[in-house]
Amino acid sequence: MYILLVLGILFYVLVSYYQLPLWLVLLAGIVLGLIFGKVFCRWVCPIGLFMEIMMNLIPNGKLAAMYQYHKLGCPIAWVEGWLNRWSVFKIRLDSASCKSCGVCDTKCYIVSIESKKFSLYKVGKENPGSSYTCSKCLQCIAACPNGSLSFKP
Repeated sequence: MYILLVLGILFYVLVSYYQLPLWLVLLAGIVLGLIFGKVFCRWVCPIGLFMEIMMNLIPNGKLAAMYQYHKLGCPIAWVEGWLNRWSVFKIRLDSASCKSCGVCDTKCYIVSIESKKFSLYKVGKENPGSSYTCSKCLQCIAACPNGSLSFKP
């Protein structure tokens, strides 16, 4: 959360104090989206900081869906969400070291909302990291006790 705080304040200063043009911000969001996927909302956006604070105050589950609502009016969220499928960096599973414990799925707010469609480790399910709604919080990777998940090209 401290990284988000620093980057959010830096972004706010660049846009408001230095009057960085919004088209340049959108262009930067597109470039970030092509490389990392939907990282702007989670790691740079000042509004995302407040949503992260709220998410830490409520348990993971159906209430986590409210995290998505602040993104409805943001064109950067739309573009980066769409680019999640084609971004260079992805959340990847090393199935050889995975013990199918499911800890990663319990930490993922997307899986908690739509558990029938997504899973990080179950065969035949869609990877939530490629979903439009994934903001690359990387809590799934941090929670994996075997180190089976990674965020890499």
